[in-house]
Amino acid sequence: MKKSSTYFLLTFVMIFLLVQTGCKKKVEPKTLSDEEAIEILQDAYVFGYPLVTMKLSEKNTTNVEVPIGMNAPINQLGNNTKFPDDTFTDIVSPNVDTFYSQMWLELKNEPMVLSLPATDRYHLMQLMDAWTNVFSSIGTRTTGNSGGAFLITGPSWNGTVPKGMTQVKAPTNMVWIMGRTQVNSKEDGEKVVTPLIEQYKLVPLSKYGKEYTPPKGEVDTSLKMQSPVKSLEEMSAKDFFNMLNMLMVDNSPAAADAPAMAEFKKVGVEPGKKFETTKFSDAVISELNNLVSWCRDKILAKPKSSSDKLVNGWGINTHVGSYGTDYVFRAYVTYNGLGANLPEDAMYPRTVVDPSGNFYDGNAKYVFHMTKEQIPEANAFWSVTIYNSKNFLIKNPLNRYALGDRDKLIYGDDGSLTLYIQPTTPGKDKEANWLPSPPNDTFNLAIRMYLPTENVLNGKWRPAGVMKVE
Repeated sequence: MKKSSTYFLLTFVMIFLLVQTGCKKKVEPKTLSDEEAIEILQDAYVFGYPLVTMKLSEKNTTNVEVPIGMNAPINQLGNNTKFPDDTFTDIVSPNVDTFYSQMWLELKNEPMVLSLPATDRYHLMQLMDAWTNVFSSIGTRTTGNSGGAFLITGPSWNGTVPKGMTQVKAPTNMVWIMGRTQVNSKEDGEKVVTPLIEQYKLVPLSKYGKEYTPPKGEVDTSLKMQSPVKSLEEMSAKDFFNMLNMLMVDNSPAAADAPAMAEFKKVGVEPGKKFETTKFSDAVISELNNLVSWCRDKILAKPKSSSDKLVNGWGINTHVGSYGTDYVFRAYVTYNGLGANLPEDAMYPRTVVDPSGNFYDGNAKYVFHMTKEQIPEANAFWSVTIYNSKNFLIKNPLNRYALGDRDKLIYGDDGSLTLYIQPTTPGKDKEANWLPSPPNDTFNLAIRMYLPTENVLNGKWRPAGVMKVE
């Protein structure tokens, strides 16, 4: 009996030790190879590129005491009552079709109320989360032209929506609102549109319906007022990841990002964590130093989403504005056109190469000849804008950056339209259709169709190619 008890006790101890040993092995983290660590860091950089770009953009455009043009302190509204020109570098690929309104919201402490007046013209308030996804649109297409009060709430707000307000739930605490209001001419902008957008109001919920004077913003005199793209090029990978980790605390990744976040955690990229490089080998650290240029090359390699089409050199995508887990494409749009709308609000076919696949040469001459069926289709209006290699507007003697259906274009007898894209005038008889290109630089073109027709959305409309004149 005694031997049996001793045997049982020894057996139990051995089983217990084996289980404990097995448990320890089970939770012991796998050591990453240098190649695995580098690949995860590269993926994490592309993943976080939009969020960090958004923060840098917010810093630039809110670094004022009071609203100045479309720049305004956090939780305040800025209106721009003039078109951007070649000196405008606050955002890449700006449009010259509308007057902008801009608001950067931080919703952690309190919701904000956006009030809009009734109007008879096209307008859009595009709400983007911290990851550049458009989570809501307010305006002509969705809420109509009757105006109203819209309560914009953060992800953790659980209060009661006041009567008469429409709630708009934001998935992140950082929200960027880009407003666009149609302008038909300089006179129209001055006499009609400016008084209209001055009626747009943004106040904290606690101040709604009360006298309210917004507080002065804090100006950071040490901040380099340069484009986010340039700031990112100057930022070390370590600083980038530390900023990313900090930003993810109040701007959580989406639920669909969980598998990616599990991988990023292996290299120290996770909300609230301090990113350290001490655990990495010299080889990994060396690659970290090259990460910025690697990412730029990666996202400039013309990645395509599942719906991307190339038609006569024009890239057409019906999934901009909402990217899901297509992280490379999301970063690509961030770099080339931060603030892209949902297709239903506006479509932006873009071309960086001619139909033969060659990059556009600003010193050469091109024609963009459209048959009547190839002219852009939009229920509101359309334009063609030209940008330089940095995706900014181009200095030229006409101060002309775009042409569209609100310009006095010369059409052919058959309803066709030809635009002349070149650095020098094509002649007085054709100058109305001239879009100046940048000498000694490459360029790209964007067609904008506001409220595109069903033909555009379903792919039946196909743009013509931009052809080089030999």
